[in-house]
Amino acid sequence: MDTQRFRLTHLAHGGGCGCKLAPSVLQQLLSEPSSISPFRELLVGTETADDAAVWQLDDDTCIIATTDFFMPMVDDPRDFGRIAATNAISDVYAMGGRPIMALAILGMPVGKIAPEIVRDILKGGASICAEAGIPVAGGHSIDCPEPVYGLAVIGIGRPSEIRRNSGARAGDTLILTKALGVGIYSAAFKKDSLSAEAYEEMIASVTLLNKVGTLLARDSDVHAITDVTGFGILGHGLEMARGSALTLRIGFDDLPLLREAKSLAQRDFVTGASNRNWNSYAESIHLPDDFTPWKKHLLTDPQTSGGLLVACAPERAEDVLQSILHAGYPASKIIGVAENGPPAVKVT
Repeated sequence: MDTQRFRLTHLAHGGGCGCKLAPSVLQQLLSEPSSISPFRELLVGTETADDAAVWQLDDDTCIIATTDFFMPMVDDPRDFGRIAATNAISDVYAMGGRPIMALAILGMPVGKIAPEIVRDILKGGASICAEAGIPVAGGHSIDCPEPVYGLAVIGIGRPSEIRRNSGARAGDTLILTKALGVGIYSAAFKKDSLSAEAYEEMIASVTLLNKVGTLLARDSDVHAITDVTGFGILGHGLEMARGSALTLRIGFDDLPLLREAKSLAQRDFVTGASNRNWNSYAESIHLPDDFTPWKKHLLTDPQTSGGLLVACAPERAEDVLQSILHAGYPASKIIGVAENGPPAVKVT
């Protein structure tokens, strides 16, 4: 970890995907009754809170468009840039697409941050784009009270390989490809209570591109994909449940966790977003009667650049899991099933 003459995180009131508006607030902002889009080419819009917009160009090609940006959750500028870029590109992979180009989004407090630090943020983002095989082809910058960085990303995909969060089927097996606990680690980091080993573990997770989404989308037995970010596993699981009109049943003990996430949650290292998330969707979540608060915080923990939540045919689940593990996602685990029932998430 590089030592800066000041901490980037001290310039921001929040960090990472914990900056997202609470699900309930977002729902209010988008509460206007939706109507069928007059654009038949728009395959995916805002109707199911999916990861990106999808526009069908012709029989073989769709354009996938998304944007994501936030304030720093770490102090190293290159790490901040890498995390933000990985997170933004993830939305294209979550739709089953392949990114082709990015535009940078930059807001910096002029006079409070040295130009070389801003350059390092941009270099960090560009390094991840290079890893994804895409250029940063332009962007926009403003003078902003708090540091903000992210990307607008364009991708492509075949219409038959677009995977929505609303495609899960009753009986499907649920797989999660990254460990949970990023927000908890971030909270500990801000209080100087995160070990160097845990920091490196977090960085390795949040800078791991979700490229496997493109591979999974080629499998017709993979029915739905979404990435788990600021609303936590419960919030994004609930989006899949609502979009698919199903109940998701998740086993708490089956969830992959970052190594120190449990102990840190038990010591109350949680973000403000965790409570906001719970207050936004608690009525659709069913927890065991003896469920402890620290367990709930792990489920509502905002995941910056989190993994993919995948719903696949149960008879193929082990094969799909092995393909994900082989692709370089060692934390991947089967975590539950999709069932007939009202849109909700049940935790056992």
